[in-house]
Amino acid sequence: MTSQNEIRDGDSRPLHHAKSEAPEVMYVPRYTGVQRVNHWITAILFTLLTLSGLAMFTPYLFSLTGLFGGGQATRAIHPWFGVALAVSFFFLFVRFWKLNIPNKDDVAWSMKIGDVVTNREDRLPELGKYNAGQKGVFWGQTALIGVMFVTGLMIWNTYFGGLTTIETQRWALLAHSLAAVIAIAIIVVHIYAGIWVRGTGRAMVRGTVTGGWAYRHHRKWFRQIAGSKERRGSVDKRGS
Repeated sequence: MTSQNEIRDGDSRPLHHAKSEAPEVMYVPRYTGVQRVNHWITAILFTLLTLSGLAMFTPYLFSLTGLFGGGQATRAIHPWFGVALAVSFFFLFVRFWKLNIPNKDDVAWSMKIGDVVTNREDRLPELGKYNAGQKGVFWGQTALIGVMFVTGLMIWNTYFGGLTTIETQRWALLAHSLAAVIAIAIIVVHIYAGIWVRGTGRAMVRGTVTGGWAYRHHRKWFRQIAGSKERRGSVDKRGS
């Protein structure tokens, strides 16, 4: 009979007893509960914004307004979804911006993108908690959500219509739409990458990854976590 272990606070503790002779699996904390809730609230708001925005973007998708109670209701609630998303993403930004600062490892990783897509992990440099692609998603969404928030206010006629000219609003609407299309494309890639890299989804569902996943994809970060085991009490409980 074997048991699974989990590293938390620099200590290893048993999770539960397995019924069979299954190999021992070590789990590494990657995200706290608060971070996951923040992430999923942001994801849900982004989805609602996408659906309501696409409903107003083209007549072919106008039927999506039925999800929000009709055309007028969709037009009224879409900006509020945007405000809520900006607030939720702000907290994500505060939590993760330091970990997403680019470094020389990102340059080395990007130069081996061919090995990345062909899963030749042994040829890649050791990485911290995030790779260059993940950092690109983070900073890309930061810039695009910022653009959408500002331009969204400029075209929110209910409250700010009198503050800008019609011509300014037209340019703002164009920028708002382009930013939204790019942001949606980035999220599609983000979701695909999360499915493509087996074991990634567990991090945002259960908050942990296996030791094997951490060693294979973010070895430098894993070494930091493992090293903290030797310094009990020094592990960042926020999973950073």
